[in-house]
Amino acid sequence: MKKRFLSFLLCIMMVASLAVGCGSKSDNTQTNEANTSTNNETNTETSGNSSGEVTLTLWSIATESDAFSPAYAKAIADFEAANPGVKIVHETFENQSYKTKIKSAVAANELPDIFYTWGGGFSKPFVDSGKVLPLDDYFAEYKDELPEVALTNVRFDGKLYGVTFTTPLSAVFYNKKMFEENGVKVPTNWDEFIEVCKTFKSKGITPIGISAKDTWVIAMTHDNLVLKSAGPEKVAAALTKSGQTYNDPDFIEASKKLRELIDLGAYPEGAPGLSNDEASAMFYNGDVAMFITGSWMAGSIQTDPENPEDFDVFPFPAVGGKGKETDFMGGATDSLMVNASGPHKDIAAKAAFELAKSISKYAYLDGAGVAAWKVDYDDSSVNPITKKIADMASKATSFTIWYDTLMEAEDAGEYLALLQELFMGNISPEELAEAMANQLEQ
Repeated sequence: MKKRFLSFLLCIMMVASLAVGCGSKSDNTQTNEANTSTNNETNTETSGNSSGEVTLTLWSIATESDAFSPAYAKAIADFEAANPGVKIVHETFENQSYKTKIKSAVAANELPDIFYTWGGGFSKPFVDSGKVLPLDDYFAEYKDELPEVALTNVRFDGKLYGVTFTTPLSAVFYNKKMFEENGVKVPTNWDEFIEVCKTFKSKGITPIGISAKDTWVIAMTHDNLVLKSAGPEKVAAALTKSGQTYNDPDFIEASKKLRELIDLGAYPEGAPGLSNDEASAMFYNGDVAMFITGSWMAGSIQTDPENPEDFDVFPFPAVGGKGKETDFMGGATDSLMVNASGPHKDIAAKAAFELAKSISKYAYLDGAGVAAWKVDYDDSSVNPITKKIADMASKATSFTIWYDTLMEAEDAGEYLALLQELFMGNISPEELAEAMANQLEQ
């Protein structure tokens, strides 16, 4: 593959030399002075211009406020330094809106050269459409650095369509100082978790931060409750339409537990109007004691709060159902895929693997994620919270990817809409279970 890549670069340099020699220059040639950008309005044209440069466009959700943003920037800088003549324009989008944008881009055949996506059911329609490049041939030179198991969620019908970089999992982040000041201990089961919430409420402190506007944040809690109530096998069977109905007592019990938290006032007033960034800021500022989200928050904790040492993490507790405390939501699903119709597929595929490898390294060193790639570098600087999460991952009995990723797009959209209705009190747990069962039986 390296030979193919070098040959390609040689070819475009020869073409560039001829173009310069003739003194011609196309009016459509794109100049890319600022080749790395987080500006959403950056020109998305992919080009091989008259100076011999190849420009690749990369889409991701690593906005400036995202914990992965520095890792992407450093990975892109490394790739460009190692590959003269290849430039990457990085365009970023907010998580919730990106899910719509990427689906629209697939439908309109307007994908960038490389794009971030989630494995599992979320990306299956993209692969089925034929718009995503198979990557098996390109993976050959990286097999010793990236375990096959990390690619489970980006294989479809036996072919590899994406490359992952971290193994995220969801957990409960908490303000250690607030716990100590209020005589609260870290809970180890659901009853203790409820008591923690009641204690904070009795002291006038909002227990848990959440955004009910960005519905995936509600799912971070509800997914965990369903997993711990029904167990990983039953969840997978229901959400992948494999003989298990969602209208089941274990699924209903999970939704009842979310309502239990809402009804006791565990969440901030106005949560339906808060974005994830706004809700997270309340946690960093010490306005709420806990926040349930993905392991990427460990990286943000190192930069956003005034005193990062005040924070820590614990696993989402068991709820007395079929799932264990060591059954985790998450797994390697954050991925880069390549546009099968792009003009520079070989370079784009090479870049996808090299970027994923570097993002894995830098995100781990920054504390934003647990590395999916081989750690063959000094990681002594990794923050204690990320190391604790890596330890949790090493002891996991199972990983179940986020439900809005595991399910196919239409089912996931309905799930998130129903969760918001449940949060607002517009539907009951029983009605949610029935509606989801109907959705999944279509």
